[in-house]
Amino acid sequence: MKQRDAKFQIGQVVRHRIFPFRGVIFDVDPEFSNTEEWWNAIPSEIRPSKDQPFYHLLAENEETEYVAYVSEQNLISDESGLPLRHSQVNAFFDAEAVGQYKPKAVVQH
Repeated sequence: MKQRDAKFQIGQVVRHRIFPFRGVIFDVDPEFSNTEEWWNAIPSEIRPSKDQPFYHLLAENEETEYVAYVSEQNLISDESGLPLRHSQVNAFFDAEAVGQYKPKAVVQH
């Protein structure tokens, strides 16, 4: 698989192109690095290519907070300027500017 540079960066606030959720990136895989079971659970008509960066997000929608794993092709930058309410944001990041969080020097568990 051909490796590409990541379009988004750790701390950036993004939203999903199709589904109604947004989140902050806390890790990036240069290409798909999850299980085949997870991959096959995605309907084939919307299943993304594996040869692109995949992002780990502290994600939220109107109802809940969770961790999401999303392909680059399904993300867009979130320009809303709204802070995230995800309960784990403060464990990974220090301060928030519009659309960007600053990663902590050391992540506390």
